[in-house]
Amino acid sequence: MYKNVYKNDAMKREEHMAVRNTAGWYLWTHELVEVEGPDATSLLEYLFTGSIGNLAPSRARYTTMLNENGQIIDDVVIWCMGENKYWVSTLYAKRMIPWFAEHKGEREVEFKNITKQWDMYAVQGPKSKDILNELLDTPVDDQKFFQILDNAIGGVPVKVNRGGFTGEKWGYEVYIAPENTKLVVEKLRQIAPKYDAKQVTDIQVMVWTLPVEKGFCTMCDLHWYNPLEVGLDRGIKWDKEFLGKEALLKVKEEGPKRTLLGWTTEEEDINIHGKHLGGPGCVVELNGEEVGRVTKTTYSYVLDKNVGYAIVDNSKVKVGDKVIMHGHECILCDKIFF
Repeated sequence: MYKNVYKNDAMKREEHMAVRNTAGWYLWTHELVEVEGPDATSLLEYLFTGSIGNLAPSRARYTTMLNENGQIIDDVVIWCMGENKYWVSTLYAKRMIPWFAEHKGEREVEFKNITKQWDMYAVQGPKSKDILNELLDTPVDDQKFFQILDNAIGGVPVKVNRGGFTGEKWGYEVYIAPENTKLVVEKLRQIAPKYDAKQVTDIQVMVWTLPVEKGFCTMCDLHWYNPLEVGLDRGIKWDKEFLGKEALLKVKEEGPKRTLLGWTTEEEDINIHGKHLGGPGCVVELNGEEVGRVTKTTYSYVLDKNVGYAIVDNSKVKVGDKVIMHGHECILCDKIFF
């Protein structure tokens, strides 16, 4: 066992709870791939499971990219930036661009990594709209979820998306040219204290503790599993052709054999390694039999307990079952914890 590095870290707790109770802000630049050309929509429709062609300008969709076996190789947000022009938000642009090139065929489309053209600042939490309205030249009161719009800070152009990776109802992402990034930092440091908002500085809070509480996944939870196993099947557009559809239809007909679930434990000091730390993840056991693998372990500051995700065998366990993970008793549950 080891002393709980989350529970007893006052800084992590303070930054996490600021996002839940007031607001938190931080630099969080996903990689961006711009896709443009007469056949841009056609390519994206083929490579992603969600519907792309019906996106109105400025609107976005979360969706998955599969291989031929119907397994997830990336999950992304795609914005329609105008006619035949899209932004794809990913963490794996260097893998995505060769994949696009491999499946482009005769389509008239270009794609490029534009990540270095933008810094992105996330402002997340119940008070984030109030902060944005002080930060920006144009109020965001009427901006819809998953909508990216042009705005400005003191006349300096920015793009603002309503969304984020914390699960908060109110959250925004401010995209600004790197040469102007100091402006955002200075303004947020001036405004945030009025709302008891904090700058989030800990990467584990950004990537693990906040997202996991609300059921958000990273690729260690998704890679090589299919959308039906990990609960990402609601957005699949079954009446179109997409790469991996044939294999996925077979899974749909037979039913997924595994499911990504959440888990909690009342034990404070644990040693449960997930796939996020490398390797296959700790074994999930029921009556001495392996029934799954842990994909992620973290801490919920709202619940004040250790939590995580595990991919488990549907024929052997279900929500509510008590299982053993590296000697610790855990209870399987929904992966959205509150």
